[in-house]
Parts: sequence; structure tokens; C-alpha cells
Amino acid sequence: MSYYEVNFDGLVDPTHNYAGLSFGNVASKSNANKVANPKQAALQGLEKMWALTQLGLHQGVFAPNCRPDLHTLRSLGFNGTDAQVINKVAKTEPYLLKACYSASSMWTANAATVSPSCDTSDGKVHFTPANLSNKLHRAIEAKTTSLVLKATFPDEQIFVHHPSLPQHPLFGDEGAANYTRLVDSYGHTGLAIFVYGEDANSNVKPQVFPARQTKQASEAIARSHLLDYAHTLFVQQNPDVIDQGVFHNDVIAIGNENMFLFHEQAFYQQRQVIEEIGRKYQGSRPLHLIEVSSDDISVDAAVKSYLFNSQLVSLPNGGMAIVAPSECQTIDGVERYLASLCKASNPIEEVIYLDLKQSMQNGGGPACLRLRVALSSEELNAVNSQCLLNESRYQTLAAWINKHYRDRLAESDLADPNLLLESQSALDELTGILGLGSVYPFQQV
Repeated sequence: MSYYEVNFDGLVDPTHNYAGLSFGNVASKSNANKVANPKQAALQGLEKMWALTQLGLHQGVFAPNCRPDLHTLRSLGFNGTDAQVINKVAKTEPYLLKACYSASSMWTANAATVSPSCDTSDGKVHFTPANLSNKLHRAIEAKTTSLVLKATFPDEQIFVHHPSLPQHPLFGDEGAANYTRLVDSYGHTGLAIFVYGEDANSNVKPQVFPARQTKQASEAIARSHLLDYAHTLFVQQNPDVIDQGVFHNDVIAIGNENMFLFHEQAFYQQRQVIEEIGRKYQGSRPLHLIEVSSDDISVDAAVKSYLFNSQLVSLPNGGMAIVAPSECQTIDGVERYLASLCKASNPIEEVIYLDLKQSMQNGGGPACLRLRVALSSEELNAVNSQCLLNESRYQTLAAWINKHYRDRLAESDLADPNLLLESQSALDELTGILGLGSVYPFQQV
């Protein structure tokens, strides 16, 4: 049976804006209050999906959350018509309006943690939607994200959907952005590496920015997903780099099959971590462990370029490619380093640069935009086929974006009730395109 890694990319929401809500995310904060272009953002993301499809890879589409989140606003005591709620919040609690209008669900790497069937003891694919409890604008995503996951992966005989972890600091969970799987082939049992920023039983933690993933959350997910602890590792991220703006592990390390690329400052007690990865990895193909030195790429350059937030993908011919943001071509030394990787003794054959400026300015690169799901051919056939990209669906989605999205969105526009109606109209049509049914609250009233 054939196995594939399918990237399910999040569609950018019609309300994409630069609110600067993510403390600890340097790009998000530094671009706060700039004017965004939702149409360009969505088209850039769609072009990335289509580029991977043209490489011969399987590509999925993941629907966004509905914004604004009126349910949250009403639960906080704002009442009246939808327009009246928006008007009241804009005048009295503009921060809440920004949080409930955030399009952050576009970064699908935070949507969930996924364990493939060849790693789980029941032979099923397991999903746990992230609770994202560290930030209000993200903590409100879990319910809808869970519904979208179930609509995208509907077969209960093949896919297991767990509830998100409790909304408590002890179980802060940011999804697959802190998870890496190393394996010699997608269809074999892999080494599941959970990276956390803080352990409740340790004083080792960042001092400037919060650690968003806890060890307790990672352990809970591993238990729920029925993983074998002989093939599972829990590794602490270096708290010093969290304090330098590395808010998720996928900003400082990236892995795919038997290739692991990581910065020399990525992990706490890194030498022991890499030795343990080498001991636990099992496979017929050798493991390529590539440590990037600070002399080659500083932590600051890694954060500004999102080098490690590139996608590392396996090509149909057996090699690998790095799908990197075009910002890597503008930071001194990064493009040169990536070019040298293609000439070294490792599986990487080429670097593909893509323009994702709208997402990058809000703090997310290519890897943030996708959820990786390893599937057998049988499991792939059980996926909602309307959520898989082909040329016809690509063209339909491009037309849908051009029809519904604004090309300019400033913070002041969030107070416009028409934006709410435009967003709901767009998402109502999207559920038909992707065959999602009624996943949004406004469709169930």
C-alpha cells in the first residue's frame, strides 16, 4: 500500500488584518496596524497550494474559522443585533473586536496534532485540535476547528477525533507547530518528537515571552493517540530562543522523513537531545541530522527570514525540496546557505521560493500555513474529496476569493457591519465548494 504526506493548507479568512495580537511573535507585533490585503493574502496562499500540486504532491484545503466570532462577544455580555454588537464592542472594547476578527486560523500548523495510523496502536489516524490557550484570539478557534477536521476527515472507522485539551495553562497546546516526525518512509513507524517550551515540574522556562506548549499537553496527546513511548520523545525548546522570538519549534527546526534541519540553539541541552534522537530513530535509510551554526545563520536571521518555517517536502522522484518564503532571499547569508544545502550530501535537491508576504508580515511562513497528514492510499480515499486540490478546484477557489475578498483592510474597517456580512456570505459559499455542511455558527441559527 502506498503512503503519502498530504499538506492541508489553511485558506486565509476574508478578515485578514494586522492587529498585532501575538505577543512573542516579532513579525506580528512589528507590523501591527498596517493596512492588510486579504485578497492578496488568500491568493498567495492558494498559489502555494497549487505550486505543491504541480510538483506532483497531494494537496488539501482547510477551511478557516468564521470571523467575527459573535458567539464569544455575546458570551461576554454584548447583545442586540449582529450590527449592534459590532458597534458596541468597537466603541467600548476594541481589543475584543480585534481578537474576534482575527484570521489566525489560516496558520493550520496550529490547528491540531496528527498521528498517522502506522504510529498508533489501534491503526487509526488520530487528531487532537489545539486549545491555543495562550492567546485569546486563538483560544476561541478550537470548537470550529474541530468541526472542520471532522468534515474534512469524516470516516469514523479510519479517523479518530479527540476533543481539545482543557483550557488551562498546564495544558497549553499549539498543535503540530511543535511536533516533528522522523521516519525512513511515511508508511513505517516513525519517531514522534514533541517539543515543549515549559514543564510544570521544572524551573527552566523563558523569561521574556511565554512558552506556549507545555510538556503536560504533549504527554496527554501522546497518551490519547495511543503512541508507543519507545518511539516517542519529549524535548524542551531552548528558552533563550523563545525569548528571541522563536514562539514555536517550527521557527527554529524542521524535519521530514529522514531529514532533520535545526539551529544549534534550538533545544535545551541540545547535545543530549540529538544523541537521543539518533538512538531512537529506526529505519533502513540513514538519518540526516543537520545542525545550522550561529555563524552561518543567527537566531535573529532565522526569525526574520523564517528559514526553518519553510516546508521540507519529499518529491515524487525520491529527493526533497525546501519551499521557502522569498524573504530568505533578502536576509544576508540565508539564500547562500540554502543553496549550499542543495550541493551537500543530503536529500535536498532544490529550493523553491514563494511570495507569502501577507502571511509573513503577520508572523507565519510556509510551514505555518499547512497541517501535515501522513495517509495510506486507503485513508486518502476516505478524505472528503472536495477538500483535495485539483485544477478545477484551484480555479473555483481563485474565483471565489476574487469575488468575496477586499483588497484593503485597516483596523478601522473592523467596525463596519458590512465586513461581517461579507465574511459570512463568503464562508457560506465556501462550505458548498468544500462540501463541509454547516460548520459555521451563523449557518445553524
